[in-house]
Amino acid sequence: MIEGRRRGRFITFEGPDGSGKSTQAERLAAVLRADGLDVVLTREPGGTPLGERVRAVLLDRDAAGRHSPRADALLFSAARAQHVDDVIEPALVRGAVVVCDRYADSTAAYQGYGSGLSLDELRRLEAFATRGLRPDLVILLDLSVTAGMGRRLAGEPGSVNRFESPEAFDAAFHERVRAGFLALAAADPARWRVVDADRPADEIAQDVVALVRAFLGSVPERR
Repeated sequence: MIEGRRRGRFITFEGPDGSGKSTQAERLAAVLRADGLDVVLTREPGGTPLGERVRAVLLDRDAAGRHSPRADALLFSAARAQHVDDVIEPALVRGAVVVCDRYADSTAAYQGYGSGLSLDELRRLEAFATRGLRPDLVILLDLSVTAGMGRRLAGEPGSVNRFESPEAFDAAFHERVRAGFLALAAADPARWRVVDADRPADEIAQDVVALVRAFLGSVPERR
């Protein structure tokens, strides 16, 4: 852990499939850089050579039905451990703002609430993989399952990943995932902000930038 040393800020985007996390993370990073901040934009699974290889395994639509939820949780966590060691923690130590598209709360939502694994066991796995590193701010982009999956299935042919495949994960699964995200946000309102994602991207971006600027301006620098 990096407590006790000067550190930056760790901001994550969470939400159901199709909620626009990648777009909003990129837009936020661009605005913060224009504000003069050192920003690291990254994603999960991914962010490192190992993480990108694990991402290809986890999201491969042709692998639908061949991974158990426990295997998924372990693979996500292995990629996350490398991500924290190689990218996130070094950036925070130097005082950067890290903006990450998904993090450990996605594992709680998908493999926990969605697939029924024990939340307590997943949190223990999270603590081991991340050495206790949790986001300072979590932005939940919330929208209905119908809207989110409609966006994804209407996208480019071949862009639908394993978790978005209706053959592998039905609407009931995604409803549980969305409910899980909302439950996580309700349980920790000090760190989470819920943003209505069923709107034009420009409107969402304005709200996200405003809340992040307010957050960054309200938290004293740690030393």
